[in-house]
Amino acid sequence: MYHAADNRYDNTTVRHAGNSGLMLPPISLGLWRHYGSADPLSERRDVILHAFDKGVFHFDVANHYGNGQTDFGSTETLLGQILKDDLAAYRDELVIATKAGYEIHDGPYGIGTSRKSLLQGIDGSLSRLNIDYVDIYYAHRYDDQTPIEETVRALDDIVRSGKALYVGVSNYEVPELNKVVSLFKKLGTPFVLDQMSMNMLNDHVEKSGLIDALKDGGASAIAYGPLCEGLLSDRYLNGITDSYSIHRTNAKLLENGKDALVEKLNSLNDVAQNRDQTLSQMALAWLLRDPVVASVIIGTTNNDHLDDNLKALDNLKFTKDEIERINTILN
Repeated sequence: MYHAADNRYDNTTVRHAGNSGLMLPPISLGLWRHYGSADPLSERRDVILHAFDKGVFHFDVANHYGNGQTDFGSTETLLGQILKDDLAAYRDELVIATKAGYEIHDGPYGIGTSRKSLLQGIDGSLSRLNIDYVDIYYAHRYDDQTPIEETVRALDDIVRSGKALYVGVSNYEVPELNKVVSLFKKLGTPFVLDQMSMNMLNDHVEKSGLIDALKDGGASAIAYGPLCEGLLSDRYLNGITDSYSIHRTNAKLLENGKDALVEKLNSLNDVAQNRDQTLSQMALAWLLRDPVVASVIIGTTNNDHLDDNLKALDNLKFTKDEIERINTILN
């Protein structure tokens, strides 16, 4: 029987999601890839429980996650098995987040953020997760086929029903974000987060005005893909392989060719080494230097990799010279 480490909070700091009381660990564990039905439950269980033992109490999934483009929902099922068998006694300590908006089943209501899709989506997620409520429920994407007022009202109703404590959106740009913030405020909905693709190579969230919009709206950003699919690690310092596949939100990084990007990565790595950090650790710290970022969501199936990422928290401060050097490299 699993018993959580008694010292799991000894070195844990928390960050608030916007102006709310929702607290998150600065580094969270996301289960987007390699946590579906095709993956070994016992090995994934080991990573999830190890993360909790290290003070990572926020786990992020979506009803769309599975085995790539198949077996949607199986990631929630995997996590739900662990929540039931191992973490039930610790439910009040956990922050469990899930999302709806991408494909979950056939037909017009298996995708999007209509009222029907969201209301049946939360019920399906809770069933697979083996819990009575989620802490955060996201609209996974902006759905231009559904009135934004309908999506907002459905999320508000889900909170009022007790099936979610807070709500967020994901992949919402400034115009849509400003509109939902206004609508949520009128309803009194606890809207707290916009989950976006964020990494030190991609400053879209900052330059687009999203950071300022979130500040004004009393909410926070939460970063997915903070290591840019592994680019911000030592894996590609000697070259990017032909088999490497980049996320659509980072596609512009290859506009000047792979060699130019590798040169940039090595320059960043030099800065990291001078900080006694790995490139990955510095990349996570770079995002967390902004208090508007409530947490960064890493994805890993390896305990050593998780522990290495958590060491980023040992040095979150950047000198003026370091900031200038990094900005010069990035620009």
